[in-house]
Amino acid sequence: MAMQLAVVVAVVLALVLVVFLVVVTYNNVISLQRRCRRAWANIDVALQQRHDQLPNLVAAVRGAMAFEEQVLERVTEARAAYEPEASIHDKAVVSEETTSAVRSLFATVENYPELKSHQNVMALQEEIERLETLIARRRELFNNQVYQYNVAITTIPGALIRPMFGWKEVEMFAADDAERERPTADIYAEG
Repeated sequence: MAMQLAVVVAVVLALVLVVFLVVVTYNNVISLQRRCRRAWANIDVALQQRHDQLPNLVAAVRGAMAFEEQVLERVTEARAAYEPEASIHDKAVVSEETTSAVRSLFATVENYPELKSHQNVMALQEEIERLETLIARRRELFNNQVYQYNVAITTIPGALIRPMFGWKEVEMFAADDAERERPTADIYAEG
């Protein structure tokens, strides 16, 4: 009788331990999912703010840079490529293209002292630079949250209960290698 009681107690303790691990792991993963969503929402806000500021910057410099239309068109095209409902990867690609176009524009603006003296242009440039820095920081935070989430669902015990809850890995906010290449900002280059 004592032996049977010991077996029952051992089985009950094992079940309690398993249930405890499932609950703790579940709560951890749900918390990480929410952190990923919050971090992504923060990136999305900064991307939208930059998207909204770009037309103001292009309009402010357009008159003085009439023959630099290619640089302005590149910024305009990058802005037009932004789609709020796009996937994380697509937004990462558009973000890299927009950042590159904006950097080319800033490099070109440096060649125009009369533009640098316009307070409006300088204020817009500072605001977009602030947003670029904000996006970079938020992107790093998002990728850190995604990493933690992906580790939690691909290691034990998360990997064991992952199929029960349908957890899938989340894609990091990163551009492809080809999209990471920095284009030349030389407006006098051929081609």
